[in-house]
Amino acid sequence: MTNTLCPTNPRRRGFMAATGALAATAMLPWSLNARAAGYPDKPVHFMVPYPPGAATDNLARLAGQVFSQALGQQFIVENRGGGGTTIGTRALATSTADGYTIGMVDSAFTINPGLLGERLPYNTLKDFTPISLMATAPFVLVVYPSVGVEDIQAFIKLAQAKPGTLSYGSAGVGSAPHLAGEQLRREAKVDVLHVPYRGGGTVFTDLLGGQVQFAFATVPSLLEYIKSGKLRALAVTSNKRVAQLPDVPTFAEAGLPGVDTSPLFGLVAPAGTPPQIVQKLAATLDESVRKGDLHAKLSAIGFEPVGSGPDAFAQRIKADVAKWTELIQRAGIKAE
Repeated sequence: MTNTLCPTNPRRRGFMAATGALAATAMLPWSLNARAAGYPDKPVHFMVPYPPGAATDNLARLAGQVFSQALGQQFIVENRGGGGTTIGTRALATSTADGYTIGMVDSAFTINPGLLGERLPYNTLKDFTPISLMATAPFVLVVYPSVGVEDIQAFIKLAQAKPGTLSYGSAGVGSAPHLAGEQLRREAKVDVLHVPYRGGGTVFTDLLGGQVQFAFATVPSLLEYIKSGKLRALAVTSNKRVAQLPDVPTFAEAGLPGVDTSPLFGLVAPAGTPPQIVQKLAATLDESVRKGDLHAKLSAIGFEPVGSGPDAFAQRIKADVAKWTELIQRAGIKAE
């Protein structure tokens, strides 16, 4: 008779392997909870796909301060710019999914799938775990004063009367300001000329010099020029007026609700990051964004604090990828 308890018996070995697998599976939730409870027990790398000084970098540093104070570990910002944000974002996607590498992304994260298609070296919807939509930054449409218009209605009439003569600059083909201009073109039925630059700094130089007539940019980046009278603000892309520019209407108020480009700034982690860790990071950040010190700091410099949590941010990412892909394809925009 075969001894079924014999360790060398194949049936016995199979039984022991199955039992071990079940035991390991049963212990998995406890292991994840234990890791989350002690997280973080070493410094966390905070990846930013831009060089230091960019808005995305600045917000990552603000978030890092919140995490460091609340969780008692360093959150070290690591800048990996280049490739239209794809270099740093790919590095994040391929990092170990243990919560010790997270990243800050912005609208390029949701624009690049439509702009680059199969050339994108990662899958935006599959290779990341959303943590929280930290904030948005409404765009404001500004004109050089010599254009001679006082409001958005007069600007649209001028653009319709002189097709192809009003030009606007952006940080490059497929950038968020470029897409805002495409929204304006479609919604207002105007023919305006897009002038792509390599980076946003030269856009402002040429705008202030009158080489281009208008531009879209975030409120924080243009507030000084607007208040000094060097540029005239005509409309903002948010769904309500911004506190820093209370007299400037929204595009929706002007009858153009489809001009709604407002760059997002949010945190993501590599796909597979333990959900307990994701929730811990989201809860820590969201509390400060919604009602803590970070809320006041963001509002003061022209951002709209959100603090969405993982599920809502995942839905926003999916919706924005679809939205920008449709606009890019309809407008025939090709990456440089």
